[in-house]
Amino acid sequence: MIARTLTVARKELFHILRDPRALVVMFLIPVVQLFLLGYAATTDIRHLRTAVLDADRTVQSRELVAAYRASDYFDIVAYVDREEELGQLLDRGLVRAGLIIPAGYGTDIAAGRKTAVAFVIDGSDPNVANTVFAISQQVGLAHNQELARRRLNVSPERMALLEVRPRVWYNPQMRSANFMIPGLVAMILFLLTSLFTALAIVRERERGTIEQLMVTPIRPIELVVGKIMPYIAVAFFDILEVLAIAVLWFRVPVHGSLLLLLTLLGLSMVTSLGIGIFVSSVANTQQEAMLLVWLTLLPSIFLSGFFFPLEAMPKVLQAISYLVPLRYMLIVIRGIILKGVGISALAEQVLALAVFGVGIMIVAAGRFRKRLE
Repeated sequence: MIARTLTVARKELFHILRDPRALVVMFLIPVVQLFLLGYAATTDIRHLRTAVLDADRTVQSRELVAAYRASDYFDIVAYVDREEELGQLLDRGLVRAGLIIPAGYGTDIAAGRKTAVAFVIDGSDPNVANTVFAISQQVGLAHNQELARRRLNVSPERMALLEVRPRVWYNPQMRSANFMIPGLVAMILFLLTSLFTALAIVRERERGTIEQLMVTPIRPIELVVGKIMPYIAVAFFDILEVLAIAVLWFRVPVHGSLLLLLTLLGLSMVTSLGIGIFVSSVANTQQEAMLLVWLTLLPSIFLSGFFFPLEAMPKVLQAISYLVPLRYMLIVIRGIILKGVGISALAEQVLALAVFGVGIMIVAAGRFRKRLE
């Protein structure tokens, strides 16, 4: 019995070794998971992009800005003159926080009077917002203690000169549902369209019916479009279904245009459809197609900002994330739902999605045509 069992095991081992795709999936996925979870799965925020509105422009205000810059938690990347400019930077996602120093701040500090500054936080990601909320006050407290030490015989507890007042925008309650559910809409769209497109075409090849279709007058482009049209309809139905549940059950507010949201999700769908067609041209079986789609989805989930903030990742992974289409999909859907922004604030993401969609679709169509021939 042992000999027969070992014979079967040896035969199966040979099958595994002779299947390079299975070997890649078996040994690559654990390594990818290890590196992604080891480096990307972190909420330790460092070098958060921050703008400054300094209406005082004194030595004291510059010292406060320097204190935030020296904390290693905030990178001052922009100076603005009006709160509207700060709002535009936050809407576009170019900064995640803003320090507002009012006029007269330096005079109050010099006279020993209590004064306050505002610290605006992008609350669309509660993980980031909660951390920044606490750190902004900690830096202000440390700077207040430094100001107190400069006045002899005065303890920091008795001399509270500076008060930092955080203000959370877009998601004042910092509800995690407001952050996660829009991301789920993007991920569901990405997964459904890429997976079902790949399976639909591979299923025809696996059953041997694709050859029968190709001897008919139908052209390859007509075959592909006809196969994916039902799944596009299903994807839009699922999106509307999820959005309805999000609004009615989870109380997630939709601040932007629903028509704009659906239009840009349709543009995003071109990329995921292209991935599905490309996978169908590589895979021979539905099982292979499913594994390849999941292999594509795995880095997308961790490197898109779906779970973990991009600011907390190493610079290398942040650079790689620009090659992940789901990153731009998340910015679009969260920007419209949570921030209520229009097309002008999302121009860079729309352009990136268009480039990704056209590029992937061209490569996938060429590969699919070559496979059929």
